[in-house]
Amino acid sequence: MADAVTEKYEEMVLEVETDTPGTYARICGMKDVTVNRAAQLDSDEVPDCDDESKPFSVEKEVRSVMVTVAANGTWAQQSHGQLMDWFYSGATRNIRTGNLKAKTGETEYEQGPAFLTALNGARTKGKRVTADLSIEFNGTPERTVKA
Repeated sequence: MADAVTEKYEEMVLEVETDTPGTYARICGMKDVTVNRAAQLDSDEVPDCDDESKPFSVEKEVRSVMVTVAANGTWAQQSHGQLMDWFYSGATRNIRTGNLKAKTGETEYEQGPAFLTALNGARTKGKRVTADLSIEFNGTPERTVKA
């Protein structure tokens, strides 16, 4: 039996486009990143035309797809201005999440415009200040395959 091929911490990335279009950088200080992909479904009850006494069958269709990112870690001064400007602008910024260990022909990046929907900071005596971010793609992210 073959062992699973796994991915290291630094091979799953969250990056934000810098002021130079097409150039991305990681948000300094973020230690934990979770990418959430969800499909919203619609349901319809469908009767059996031959025997209406039977329970309806429930059929589903995907209505929409939503991708969100949660990140938390240590608040880093290097990212302070960028994050504060992004949040207070109410605008989208291009981001990408990456699976740097993707095989050739598989999705390496999911990218597109996103909103910074939550920017939280917290302090605990004796510890460094922490940050929690919530990011939502505006639409379905574009998938880029590894060449």
